[in-house]
Amino acid sequence: MPPTMNAIQVARPGGDFELVERPLPTPGPGEVRIRVQACGICHSDLFVKEGLFPGIEYPRIPGHEVVGVVDALGPGVSAWQSGQRVGVGWHGGHCHACEACREGDFMNCVSAKITGISFDGGYAEYMTAPAESLAAIPDALDSIDAAPLLCAGITTYNALRNSNARPGDLVAVQGIGGLGHLGIQFAHRMGFRTVALSRGADKEALALELGADHYIDTASDDGVAALQALGGARLILATAPNSRLVSALFSGLGRHGQMIVVGVDHEPIEVTPLQLIAGHHSLSGWAAGHARDSEDTLRFSALSGVKAMVETYPLQQAKAAYERMLNNEARFRVVLTMDPSSN
Repeated sequence: MPPTMNAIQVARPGGDFELVERPLPTPGPGEVRIRVQACGICHSDLFVKEGLFPGIEYPRIPGHEVVGVVDALGPGVSAWQSGQRVGVGWHGGHCHACEACREGDFMNCVSAKITGISFDGGYAEYMTAPAESLAAIPDALDSIDAAPLLCAGITTYNALRNSNARPGDLVAVQGIGGLGHLGIQFAHRMGFRTVALSRGADKEALALELGADHYIDTASDDGVAALQALGGARLILATAPNSRLVSALFSGLGRHGQMIVVGVDHEPIEVTPLQLIAGHHSLSGWAAGHARDSEDTLRFSALSGVKAMVETYPLQQAKAAYERMLNNEARFRVVLTMDPSSN
């Protein structure tokens, strides 16, 4: 076992990505060590890069879309074995004791950990993680395909399956990006009448290829009027981080319609009380999910053929890969690879 590993760290808020050599981490009680094969780059890694999340201790290794192989067990771990392929997503562990945990609501644990924020993440050849944060990876998914499903995938899948929409209902997915291109696939395969909304006629062919039944070009058409012409949406899944566009689309909901926001923007969403009251509409957000939710997402994806469109880069090119993601140049997810066998 090598005594050191390569990793990409951020030394301070706003600092550059640095390729460093670190001692191999040792798993503590209740933890496992993972030999990382692939790690997705997510827009939320901006929180670490720019110091936008409270309480981050630096230097910190980002990355919360991690797939690899268990290679060491810490004291007290019996549910996992060396050699198992596992994933770690945004949710990095919970306390098991607070009110939320006692109700099984692990995502709202008062002491919840976040992978790559509370502890070092997957921009590295090895990492340690709490055993309860691990998800088993189906054999049918390779590591590169599985990585984006641990954040972008689970976020859209979990939001859809926990919504009020049922098979046959009209579900609109706003945005065809890193989240949206997966949301369209999940919505189609769950049996929803799927509408994709984005700007530009050039997106239509891709939207239909991904499984959309209808495409609305919001650059030339009134999105609200187009949705209402289809009967009104039972659900609008807002994936693009643009609060102004999300606000403008809210009136496209049908009776008892629901808008779920998963794309993070720091500007307010403006909805009037009348928009909520008339038609019994609702507006809510959705976070990713815990390890069991990740396993559900991965199994459904393997069963139904949902697959992220990815670009891959070696760990050493993390800076260039991150900038490509941040500048919306990637189509659509970016994955760092550490192990040739993961391809």
